Amino acid sequence: MTVIDTAPLGVADTSRPTTVHLSGDIDIFTSAALRRQLMDTLHYSTSLLILDLSEVTFCDAGGLGVLVGIQHRARPMGITVALTAPRPFMSRLLHITGLDRGLPMVV
Repeated sequence: MTVIDTAPLGVADTSRPTTVHLSGDIDIFTSAALRRQLMDTLHYSTSLLILDLSEVTFCDAGGLGVLVGIQHRARPMGITVALTAPRPFMSRLLHITGLDRGLPMVV
């Protein structure tokens, strides 16, 4: 699992959303590290944190738990967590679990 944050040197441009590009597998082996990285990102995120899922190749229940957990942590901070560009398998997974209704999608 790789995380590429587009905010340079930990400073977000408040006129643009903070975008984090995820790649690889989000599973039991990578979810703890992803959770830590996203929690760190929340501290300097703008009011919109976009998680780009275009390069995610696999996601299990632990990975979904990270997405939901980050959303719950972000809300009290005034940050909206949104998803973008999920692959078809990820779109189906989000739909089957109902998370497509709880996590907004952006184009």
